[in-house]
Amino acid sequence: MKNVIWHILKRTSGSLATVFVISLIIFIGVELLPGDVAETVLGQSATEETVTAFRQELKLDLPPHTRYIAWLSDFVHGDFGTSLANGRAVTDLISWRFGNTLFLAMTAAAIAVPLAILLGIIAAFYRNSLYDKIISTTTLSFISFPEFFIAYILIMLFSVKLNIFPSMAMINENMNIGERLYAIMLPALTLTCVVTAHMMRQTRAAIINVLSSSFIEMAEIKGIRRLRIIIHHAFPNSLSPVINVVAVNLAYLVVGVVIVEVVFVYPGLGQLLVDSVAKRDLPVVQASGLIFSITYIGLNLLADILSMLANPRLRQSQL
Repeated sequence: MKNVIWHILKRTSGSLATVFVISLIIFIGVELLPGDVAETVLGQSATEETVTAFRQELKLDLPPHTRYIAWLSDFVHGDFGTSLANGRAVTDLISWRFGNTLFLAMTAAAIAVPLAILLGIIAAFYRNSLYDKIISTTTLSFISFPEFFIAYILIMLFSVKLNIFPSMAMINENMNIGERLYAIMLPALTLTCVVTAHMMRQTRAAIINVLSSSFIEMAEIKGIRRLRIIIHHAFPNSLSPVINVVAVNLAYLVVGVVIVEVVFVYPGLGQLLVDSVAKRDLPVVQASGLIFSITYIGLNLLADILSMLANPRLRQSQL
């Protein structure tokens, strides 16, 4: 048990180091943007005295390493700064938007994860059959298409032709859960189409790999039905790679929704990030980028830990 805890602590330390490096990259990337932030925000009509005073207010007159340490320290304490666009606290801007992004991601995950696992089990059961080939071809097609293409196809089909769902996923705090689910159904379906393919193929491959094991052959010799063998024996022993790919795709659902949010004008953190880049609202850009990075790294860390705990052989190999 101590060795397991030590392994988890080691992976956590590596993730924290990765977050630190990414924060440094984000800060340097913002620093290298062309132009002067103060002049861009104030406009060309601003006087030199006003620009100088504004630069001092933004602490742009301080050395870069001093500003980086101050920014990272404030971020750790929950202070993300003040928006340059509207003067509001970045924390207030991000909190509701990030909640919307998580709501969209969890809705898509609630549809995609059970669907992908079910399709993967059936594909493994009917391996090399016509059904397996159709499912594989379909999933490869969804992987090949970019997200915005799938989004526009769904809009044309369900909004323009059938008029079932709205083409814009506009939600507000006064909506109940049913109204929100109805509003975000098209972006959720878009994300489902994108991530289901990866999870289904990984589930199928993991089950087929376990089916070649000796204990599966023994179960077949005993006359146990193949479907029962897959559900009760093969699938539980293939949970490690399945959990890994599910967690990775959950991370993608959270941080990879930028294009989908822009297409459907969804008020999430991805849409806020795009708007802030256009307005050169650097505090919002920095905070949003680092939050996305922490979320992605955290979910990948969770996937690694769950994969180790779900597979005794993998756990023993780490000890």
